[in-house]
Amino acid sequence: MMRIFDAHFHIIDFDFPIIENQGYIPPSYVVEDYQKETANFNIKGGAIVSGSFQGFDQNYLLKALKKLGPAFCGVTQLPYTVTDDEILHLHNNGARALRFNIQRGGSEDLSKLDSFARRVYDLVGWHSELYIDAKHLPEITSTIEALPAISIDHLGLSEEGLPHLLKLVEKGVHVKATGFGRVELDVKNALQSIYNVNPDALMFGTDLPSTRAKRPFEYADIETIQQLFDEQAADKILYKNAQQWYRV
Repeated sequence: MMRIFDAHFHIIDFDFPIIENQGYIPPSYVVEDYQKETANFNIKGGAIVSGSFQGFDQNYLLKALKKLGPAFCGVTQLPYTVTDDEILHLHNNGARALRFNIQRGGSEDLSKLDSFARRVYDLVGWHSELYIDAKHLPEITSTIEALPAISIDHLGLSEEGLPHLLKLVEKGVHVKATGFGRVELDVKNALQSIYNVNPDALMFGTDLPSTRAKRPFEYADIETIQQLFDEQAADKILYKNAQQWYRV
């Protein structure tokens, strides 16, 4: 079985603050649930991504990272007012990226993207991740192109957005090959198009527990990648690209 770096999954622990988001409260999904569900996969590491419903709480993330160990890292949401000391503390405990959740909210405002993304990159080398429908990318393309390191979640979500996403992939933006059951696009075409533009850009993730997705993650999503690409390319998408991007 091919090795996997799971570049996008959520841990939802009700021992810590959970905020209702757009009328939605997620199910509990603790580290043990994730480990049980992926026990038959060859998971070698991964990235826990903070969701809209977790706001700026860091304690759930630190607890989960401690349980999962050093092969895993965190993608966190922070307020613009966060101190350098707090960022350094998170970095020293496994956080490796800053998330802007444009689609659902719960994170810092997009108006802060330029200065905040530069700040975390200069301080600790973090990239910034955007959960955004790619059809809205033209509004911020010039900002993104000038930033040192950016990734986009869930293949950019929409067919309409794919051409805009591909232009950014040409400039070095990475893309999460995640959430195949939540996107409004031709997944196979998007995967092939992105890979053809930049073979280093795609990073697979399970998106577990697939909150609010029309169809939850299933093993067939991994098989789709294995069927579309040769073994070397599949290894880049399933493991190598993300492992190098997150520097774990």
